[in-house]
Amino acid sequence: MRALLVEDFGPFETHGIKELPDPAPGPGEVIVEARAMGLNFPDLLMVEGKYQHQPARPFIPGFDAAGVVSAVGEGVGRVALGDRVLVSLRHGAFATRVTAPEQGVWRMPEAMSFEHGAAFGLAYLTAYISLLENAGAKAGETVLITGASGGVGLAMVQFGAARGMRIIGGATSAEKALLAQENGAESTVDLASENLRDSLREEIYALTEGAGVDLVVDLVGGDVFDAAIRAIRPGGRIAIVGFAGGRIAEIRTNYLLNKRLSAIGSPLTSGRDGTDALKDRAMAELLRLYEAGGLRPVISARIAFDDWREGFRRFRERRVTGKMVMAP
Repeated sequence: MRALLVEDFGPFETHGIKELPDPAPGPGEVIVEARAMGLNFPDLLMVEGKYQHQPARPFIPGFDAAGVVSAVGEGVGRVALGDRVLVSLRHGAFATRVTAPEQGVWRMPEAMSFEHGAAFGLAYLTAYISLLENAGAKAGETVLITGASGGVGLAMVQFGAARGMRIIGGATSAEKALLAQENGAESTVDLASENLRDSLREEIYALTEGAGVDLVVDLVGGDVFDAAIRAIRPGGRIAIVGFAGGRIAEIRTNYLLNKRLSAIGSPLTSGRDGTDALKDRAMAELLRLYEAGGLRPVISARIAFDDWREGFRRFRERRVTGKMVMAP
């Protein structure tokens, strides 16, 4: 098989695709012939050793793939040979034959393409688990999602809207704001303002009749976090999902104290109970919503596996909206 192999952490350009022996499934494992792979910003962080999860080296990176089951190990019961499946892993998806525990594999609906399957797992599991499980978001609440035009951001916009939340998308351009609105955001706010600390709160107050939002889901960090926490209503909360902007923000605890705010850590696809059962419940609802037409990954770029460096380069240069997928 061919796989992107990280032999030691370093700049993404230093890694390469290698020819490796075809894998055989162990007990509880599934081998999937990949038809598409999904690129995510954390893939870039992981291969460079900047992600919180650092696998033992050497390792194959990649969270998401979709394809056809070609082999199953002893004890596997949830999928069978020939099933069309999506795969969501902590790493290992960037290979033409993906080895996965059966708990990281789900059958795809007949209407779901391999591209959509490869773009689905990390983004939509993160949306479900961050909004519902970790932040406790409810229908009717007003939710600000920063970085709303990225792959995870758009998944959150779509899922939150499908669950009856009033979604405000944070974007840095008119094009990105339009994309968020096309995917379910009721309104948008400008995250590129020169005086973001004050302007974001003013925009939010104008949209909420001076109340502020019930919840911020922050994927950006840095100046965006610093501004967004000031736009939350008393008793509201902020969920910290990522730091796509680069700087890890520090919370001024007087904001938490004076406005009785709650700050919630929400790592990608990780719920508070951390069980496989949670992911199965989440995926069951997400796939039902997909079949009903309420969720659709936005594929912004399609590249060949051999051109993977171009995908990583786009993340580095912050030129990505929606999802990128690779064809093996």
